[in-house]
Amino acid sequence: MQSDLSGEAKLKALLMVGLVMASKVYCEELELGFYRQTCPSAERIVRDAVEKGVAINPGMAAGLIRLHFHDCIVLGCDASILLDKTPQNPDFERDRPGNPLLRGFEIIDDAKSQLESQCPQTVSCADILAFAARDSVAIVGQFTYAVPGGRRDSLISHGAKVADNLPFPTTNIGFLKQHFEERGLSLRDMVALSGAHSIGRTACAEFSDRLFFFNGVDQNSTDPTLDPKFAAFLKEKCPLGSGFDKTADLDNVTTNRLDVQYFENLKRNLGVLSSDQALASDSLTAAIVSRYQKNRVVWMRDFAAAMVKMGKLQVLTGTQGEIRKKCHFRN
Repeated sequence: MQSDLSGEAKLKALLMVGLVMASKVYCEELELGFYRQTCPSAERIVRDAVEKGVAINPGMAAGLIRLHFHDCIVLGCDASILLDKTPQNPDFERDRPGNPLLRGFEIIDDAKSQLESQCPQTVSCADILAFAARDSVAIVGQFTYAVPGGRRDSLISHGAKVADNLPFPTTNIGFLKQHFEERGLSLRDMVALSGAHSIGRTACAEFSDRLFFFNGVDQNSTDPTLDPKFAAFLKEKCPLGSGFDKTADLDNVTTNRLDVQYFENLKRNLGVLSSDQALASDSLTAAIVSRYQKNRVVWMRDFAAAMVKMGKLQVLTGTQGEIRKKCHFRN
């Protein structure tokens, strides 16, 4: 029997049904609609704060998605990334290598302030991060997914653990595969989540080795897997000696749109980071990249599922941790 649903409606139905099922089997302690009784307006308040912040600065959508990833990948989704340095918390995460360009904190603070005025000590900062990432995807990607709630906030930050848990821009796809699988994420999850690099920026220092002295001798030698014209463009954006003070867009075609242009760029040797470009040539991942490049619906489905799975890594629930009054400080 032929369906009356449009293609867009079918996609939304597929995403929602699949993710509700995933929510039931992956982590029983998190629950869709977790705040329906205790703070019914919780998700709307977060969504409004995100929409306001992204309207002012579209780049904040990428910042919030990245903030959620950096929180979850380092010992779980517990809002430890938000904690400020204090005498009780001297080893905080935000000053660690790999975290200097994190942004979006003020949007989380705005949402938390409003939530505390309506539902004191009810909605965790960890849940706000998960909701904000989902709402950012809805704004710049035009698709959404269901996010269960019930996370609680860590009492400490995990600065000493950042280096061991945060993946760095490496071309070794086998290493990255193992890194993600050890954290409960599959190879397909890894490639799907990499699609978030269709928005956002990266520091010139993260890829300068591809632009200068690539052969170790000639200053102008570049990575042969980088399109020559694109390499020249990047050299203008990031002259020799550029560090974390200069940045470049990860996708120079559809900069503020979460889409499959990222995978198209990789097929054309326009990936900025070496770890991104390697996805298109490594035998472990090349077929996945090609599939996503050709089918946006498949990528959106897999990206949404991977975001939900990532959002359940090592969560604190029940009486673990706390519900912070302010996201930057423990109670």
